[in-house]
Amino acid sequence: MATLITNIRQLVNVREKNELLRGQSLAVLPSIDHAWLLIEGNEIAGYGTMAELPSNRPIPEETIDATGQFVLPAWCDSHTHIVFAGSREGEFVDKIRGLSYAEIAARGGGILNSARKLRETSEDELFNQAWKRLEEVSKQGTGAIEIKSGYGLTVESELKMLRVIRKLKERSSLTIRASFLGAHTYPPEFKEDHQGYIDLIIREMLPVIRQENLADYIDVFCETGFFSPEETETICKAGMSFGLKPKIHANQLNLSGGTQTGVKLGAISVDHLETMDEDAIKTLAASNTIGTLLPSAAFFLRMPFQPARALIDAGCAIALASDFNPGSSPSGNMNLVVSMSCIQMKMLPEEAINAATLNGAWAMELGNELGSITTGKKANLIFTRPIPSLSYLPYAFGSPLIDKVMVRGEWIG
Repeated sequence: MATLITNIRQLVNVREKNELLRGQSLAVLPSIDHAWLLIEGNEIAGYGTMAELPSNRPIPEETIDATGQFVLPAWCDSHTHIVFAGSREGEFVDKIRGLSYAEIAARGGGILNSARKLRETSEDELFNQAWKRLEEVSKQGTGAIEIKSGYGLTVESELKMLRVIRKLKERSSLTIRASFLGAHTYPPEFKEDHQGYIDLIIREMLPVIRQENLADYIDVFCETGFFSPEETETICKAGMSFGLKPKIHANQLNLSGGTQTGVKLGAISVDHLETMDEDAIKTLAASNTIGTLLPSAAFFLRMPFQPARALIDAGCAIALASDFNPGSSPSGNMNLVVSMSCIQMKMLPEEAINAATLNGAWAMELGNELGSITTGKKANLIFTRPIPSLSYLPYAFGSPLIDKVMVRGEWIG
């Protein structure tokens, strides 16, 4: 089936090349005013100005008039934890009342709270909860998403999470990548036996993950009090030997060495980066590793936002993601992420949109399939309501500005 979209106010992020963007190129957002876009099957088949619309083409089965609307690639959210059991708003209230993270954890809260709930929840119920979240974010414009495990912390529960992600992959029209984050924290029984838990990950989890093809990436929370750079390297190298590519939770709370470790390992991305010094920034800028920023987590935790300007000005490749999870970012709304990036991290609208589309796609190794308006790429599209300019999208952060969303050439209901 073919669909022709006409009279588009502006067709955004039109590209012939699929290069990862860094430095000044992140602020370049090629667009076409008063445009048409042709979709054939699930792919973009052509585009141009209305003045150049070929008159000798057969009339498509469906023609849509997009007068006043901006059309841009769907968001590519490269860091989420949407498979979880229940919410943690009780801890949210505890934080408002002044309890620290350590005090909440001592009460059985935090990651261990989610792990306990997950162990008690069936695979079917986990899937149903995650499916509703996936439907929610797709209606908000997300067309591709990475989902991590990490709330299991036992062999059985980590595999349960990854099997739920596999089922989501099989049933959803969204493009989904899976990350194994067994190294999210140490379970209580391994608090004094770190090597014991690392051995469990390497000897009992990873072989099954490879056998059942349950993950694309291996991730580690490299942070003071969690996994050291040396432990991170050990776990990632083991994952790499099983065919998983590394991603790292890096530099969220401290100068953890996670950024340098990720670059050393050739990680696809190092994510969070709230706490960066000159060496970490220089190391990232000189690498092919993407720095994925998660501003909604910094917002929710009342932490300083990531130093986006310093990273971009140094030449780092930057992506944006939601970190959708029950403890530190209970939202997958990428529109809000883009707005926060402009408001709190002083990213230009063009930079934020590029980081949330094309660079987000590259952070999932999908840059040749998604993230821009390019002939042959999947037709994953956001249609805005009529707005005065593209900058209005992050500016009016509380307004519902998405009219409709298309994924693989089909409308999201």
